Order: sequence, then C-alpha cells, then structure tokens
Amino acid sequence: MKKILAFAGSTSSTSINKKLATYAATLLNDTEYEVIDMNDYTAPLFSEDEEKNGFPEVIKELAAKLHSVDGFIVSLAEHNGSYAAAYKNTTDWLSRVERNMFNDKPMLLMATSPGARGGIGVLETAKGYYPRAGAKVVEDFSLPTFYENFKEGKITDQGLNETLKTKVVSFETEL
Repeated sequence: MKKILAFAGSTSSTSINKKLATYAATLLNDTEYEVIDMNDYTAPLFSEDEEKNGFPEVIKELAAKLHSVDGFIVSLAEHNGSYAAAYKNTTDWLSRVERNMFNDKPMLLMATSPGARGGIGVLETAKGYYPRAGAKVVEDFSLPTFYENFKEGKITDQGLNETLKTKVVSFETEL
C-alpha cells in the first residue's frame, strides 16, 4: 500500500494548516498516511558557518522520512506573504542535505488562513519553488477564511469540501 506524509509548514501548536493537512489526509481512500509536526524537526538557524558543524540529526531524520514515502500533502502557513520562518529554515537545511528534497514525488499543495485570500501568496511562491525541489505538484488548494469554513475537523462549505475531495482523488491517482 502507498504511504504519504502530511504536514503543515508551521510550528504553531494550534496550526490551522496542520488541521487542513490532516483533514485532507483522512480523505484518502487506498493510501496510508502519517501526519508529522514540524516542531519535531527544529534546527539551528541555517548559515554556512552552522553547516560546517554538520547537518542536524533531526534534519537527516526528516530527509530520510521524505525518502520513505510515496507522496506528500503539505499545507503552508503564510507569514507576511511567504513561508513561516521556522519552516523556511527547515527547507533551507533539507535542500543542503539533498537539493531534490521531495524526490520527484507527487504533492497536494495547500494553504489556508483566517483571511479571504487563504494563504494564496505563499501557495504561489511554493508552486514556483517546489518543482525545483523535486515536488511533482499534482494539485493545489486554498481554503479562505478558515474559521468560517472549517469546524469540528472538516470543511463545512460544501463547494470547497467537494473541490478538495476531487483534488485528493486526483493526487491519490498519481501515487
């Protein structure tokens, strides 16, 4: 059976993006999934000087985990129109371990936010960068106004929920 990794580009203990990634993973039909927390992979601030000390063990563990699965569901937090700083640091480290960090595997790329734009700025940034990092972005999805459209662990807006379900099916067929 295929297995995917689901995570949020956030270290918030109340991450709405982790909630969205987890929900999307539950929509998979014939695929196992593991949801990870970026707090388990924190590393020192990346710099060339720090890199001379070697790669942090948690980053090597995460790189191995990325290799061990068949695809990814990723939901990105947007901070000032871009990646959350802690997540950007993690990807900076991962790209030094292996430039092709996502190993040419399928990805469902998402974002959400409390606002009406639904993290579209970071989603656009990631759609430009992730293919160069080895992600085969099969589908993308933005959930606007999270607190209005997501309650009790699921998307409550029927149209948005059906859109996500369709995208999950499309993603799963690419695994």
